[in-house]
Amino acid sequence: MTDALETLDYRRLASFRYALRQFAAFSEAAARAAGLTPQQHQALLAIRGHAGPEAMSIGKLAEQLIVHHHSAVGLVDRLVAEGLVERQHAAADRRRVELSLTDRAERVLAGLSVVHREEIRRIGTELQAIIAEIAADEDQGGGNVAVG
Repeated sequence: MTDALETLDYRRLASFRYALRQFAAFSEAAARAAGLTPQQHQALLAIRGHAGPEAMSIGKLAEQLIVHHHSAVGLVDRLVAEGLVERQHAAADRRRVELSLTDRAERVLAGLSVVHREEIRRIGTELQAIIAEIAADEDQGGGNVAVG
């Protein structure tokens, strides 16, 4: 059962979504300034940040980007053509294709990641405050707020 939401609940949710959209807009502009599409930037970050026991696969990339497998294949094709990603067959299973970044992609991604980390630090306090308000309201028996 969901308790009735009050104006303050809506205000907090709107503030949260606005802060997320501001970050997304910043991220998209930074990617474009670096010569990448936002999706290419997200793919490079997902590949570089992958922490699994095996290298990133196209299927795992599709999952991380929340896209269909064939969309991830097309994206990887473009990244390979741009000299940003390399495909290798896995040693243990030659059917499995593993993805890695080229040196060029590593350099571009490093620059983007520095400015993204700075932006997150800049807006982090605001986001933490909004989240804390929503969580405190929940802890005090306030409205059941679903963020999203």
